[in-house]
Amino acid sequence: MKTSQSPKTSIDTFIRFLYGLVVLLLGLAAYLIFGRSHTMTSTETRADSSAIFIQPDSNFSHVWTAPSDWRMMYLSPKQKELVLYGRELIAHTSDYLGPKGSVRAMSNGMNCQNCHLKAGAQPWGNNYFAVESTYPKFRARSGTVENQVKRVNDCFERSLNGKKLDSTSKEMQAILAYIAWLGKDVAKGDKPKGSGIFKLKFLKRATDLDKGKMVYEGKCQSCHQANGEGVLAEGGKSYTYPPLWGVHSYNQGAGLFRISNLAGYVKYNMPLGTTYEKAQLSDEEAWDVAAYINSMPRPSMDLSHDWPKIAKKPFDHPFGPYADSYSEKRHKYGPYKK
Repeated sequence: MKTSQSPKTSIDTFIRFLYGLVVLLLGLAAYLIFGRSHTMTSTETRADSSAIFIQPDSNFSHVWTAPSDWRMMYLSPKQKELVLYGRELIAHTSDYLGPKGSVRAMSNGMNCQNCHLKAGAQPWGNNYFAVESTYPKFRARSGTVENQVKRVNDCFERSLNGKKLDSTSKEMQAILAYIAWLGKDVAKGDKPKGSGIFKLKFLKRATDLDKGKMVYEGKCQSCHQANGEGVLAEGGKSYTYPPLWGVHSYNQGAGLFRISNLAGYVKYNMPLGTTYEKAQLSDEEAWDVAAYINSMPRPSMDLSHDWPKIAKKPFDHPFGPYADSYSEKRHKYGPYKK
């Protein structure tokens, strides 16, 4: 037998329906208001973030690094000793081979590390990463195929304004062993990212010695001194801060006497504490201060046999003759054009 629903029950059911409907509508309204607002805020945030995001320079990401010291455990005791001695010679060259050196006196008092930072292991710090992989090789400066011994002795004769090191000496063998160690993981013929010195873009003008002097006085003078002659370490066997010009600095045949090389070196390594990750100088400041430093007096050497093919001379080689009609001043200080 069917029973009829009471009026009170019907009203309760209808009220529950209305309540549920109101809750549903309120939820929908809340989603439309707050959910849409949240979505818009996230979108706007992403848009704002993309507007200020600066793509990192690929030249300075994933650069090559030196092998860790712990890997020397795989070397024989004799080879490890030689590698460590080689590193010591690079870092403290003058203590062994300087004017007051304990092995012999044959250089100007600077250390190889003054130009090849972190004992030749600093990325973009004129390091040795690609030496073992690219030598022997033909070099237009000498017009011959050069090996690692010749490359090392070039530094002794030019950057250290000294004499050649005997190729059979323990010191030469140690330096070669250390350079080979730094490049042990580099495939033959390869030059990994971060090798040597970073090449800066050319200025659209000639370098400015007056501006360079201002940079030097503000950023360099506190270490290298107003006279550019550096600061000797205690005992006078080497330099705490090397001379940038004068009788004890690199001579006119050194690689850093080319302004483009010195500018790239300075940009990502100077003043003290600078790295490629956090440069302090602008490109223009680096070019100008490099020009100022290389305008100052320093030792000379016989360069008459360099660049037997004149057309192969670098654009900023400061001494003629040249294959073009530009002056020595233009070649040295710019402006540089193709």
